[in-house]
Amino acid sequence: MMQVRYQRWLEATHLPLPLYEDLHSLSQQSEIEDRFYRYLPFGTAGMRGIMGAGTNRMNIFTIRRAVTAMARYMLQTVKQDSKHVVIAYDSRHGSRQFAEEAAAVLAHHDVHAHLFSALRPTPLLSFAVRKLNADGGIMITASHNPPQYNGMKLYGADGGQLPPHASEGMLREMTLIEDELSLPSMSWQQACMTPYIHLLGQEMDQAYLAQVKALSLNPSKVKAMGDQLEVVYTPLHGTGSTLIPQALASLGLSRVHEVEEQSQPDGSFPTVSVPNPEETAAFALALNEAKIYGADMVIATDPDADRIGVAISWGDQYRHLSGNELGVLLLYYVLSQRAEQGNLPLNGVICKTIVTSEMGCALAQHYGVKVEETLTGFKFIGEKIGDYERSGSSTFLFGYEESYGYLIGDFVRDKDAVQTAALCAEMAAVYKQEGKTLCDILAELQQQYGYYQEEVCSYEFIGRKGEGQIYELMESLRHSPVTQIGKIPVQRKKDYRSGIDGLPSAEVIKFQLTDQSWLAVRPSGTEPKIKFYVAVVGRSEEEAQAKMEELKSFVTSCVREASGLD
Repeated sequence: MMQVRYQRWLEATHLPLPLYEDLHSLSQQSEIEDRFYRYLPFGTAGMRGIMGAGTNRMNIFTIRRAVTAMARYMLQTVKQDSKHVVIAYDSRHGSRQFAEEAAAVLAHHDVHAHLFSALRPTPLLSFAVRKLNADGGIMITASHNPPQYNGMKLYGADGGQLPPHASEGMLREMTLIEDELSLPSMSWQQACMTPYIHLLGQEMDQAYLAQVKALSLNPSKVKAMGDQLEVVYTPLHGTGSTLIPQALASLGLSRVHEVEEQSQPDGSFPTVSVPNPEETAAFALALNEAKIYGADMVIATDPDADRIGVAISWGDQYRHLSGNELGVLLLYYVLSQRAEQGNLPLNGVICKTIVTSEMGCALAQHYGVKVEETLTGFKFIGEKIGDYERSGSSTFLFGYEESYGYLIGDFVRDKDAVQTAALCAEMAAVYKQEGKTLCDILAELQQQYGYYQEEVCSYEFIGRKGEGQIYELMESLRHSPVTQIGKIPVQRKKDYRSGIDGLPSAEVIKFQLTDQSWLAVRPSGTEPKIKFYVAVVGRSEEEAQAKMEELKSFVTSCVREASGLD
């Protein structure tokens, strides 16, 4: 099949010039194989890949194939005659073109496309789907991947990413498409002449920002500290600059300094190696500016502004919080403030993924709040919120995952860096008024609940060979008897592929150890990587660190064996 696909592309007469030149520049058989041995797959958060020619690359034909499948699936499953999809895009190269291509494909199928007139964040897309009562959404983005990537996330009518049953239905439609190069469509100019294209402007921004402002738990305290809290913000050349400065200003925060060199959208991301707020290196310019202003907090968001990273003042330095640490601080702020104000609901619930720190569970237990776990991927948290909404069984309070994704207000059904940035600044202002920093609060929580430490170790395995190595590594862990990791005995091995704990099947293996530590292993759904999630808890920071080194040594040996280095 690989050769058939390659030959079909070689014989195509309508490839755009950049794709034609890219295709005909391929000289190595390994390059050809990597481009055509499969279609770019759907993962945890949709579809992402390197841009270029080929079925295993992001290009207009990959978009056309996926959106055609989406349109056909909607025509089968959406009852009303008039069908609507909202489309947004980020600052990556090709994003606007891909968004217009998606809109044109939908118009060809008589589906209304509501396209944002300029780049906007992912959470606004989720909000707009719900606000417009649309049947779905498309976000053109590759999130925090390197500059050569682009991708798309697909959303359902609830504003959440497509759940498994919808993804499977769409994938069935995609497999019926034998030739992506011959799919019918129309140009953007032709689509604009139909009644199916609608452009969205700033009225959607204002409706969303009003909801973000309403999330504030202490508006008067924040406003009182408005000219005293120093915040440095960087959008890392992405979409966050369209909404986050406005969200912070609406709280009365007047000392917000945006990093000028990174404020303009730029798909090359020229000032960072990777536009990822999980990486401390991405904070370099912002931290330089923070030292000039004596900032209390530094905030960074990824290109589509669904993930957020925070660094906080720590003596004369800045501490880059892990995704779990920031999640615990936000959770504590929400629960403690609600409890203090007497509006913590008896049926309150928080949602976290199976690879997120257990410290949140200890916090929730203290406040009498239920915890529900989901598989990795915020779409599963979004699904839970929908269940609560329909049944009335629980009141959603907070959702988070270790990979820097958080949600406070359920008017969005995906992780939201805009509303999180507002809450981060708010809690920093409230605690500053009390004479405390977020480092002080974190230390207090550790003393009360234990010293939890977590790390994610990611390893890249490229191409078809890499896929095989990842598969073999997972099978080895699945079938080998692992009785202890380091010096700590294994209490239970959980293989989520079999669909345990009431969760759908997933390619995740988790080792629970006898001292509450755990290790989870999972292939990435969006990158050619395998991820090891290492979590320990100790009575002191030193004890926790020693345990961490033991577990990471086990991880290293696994990867060396999979790579053929042992």
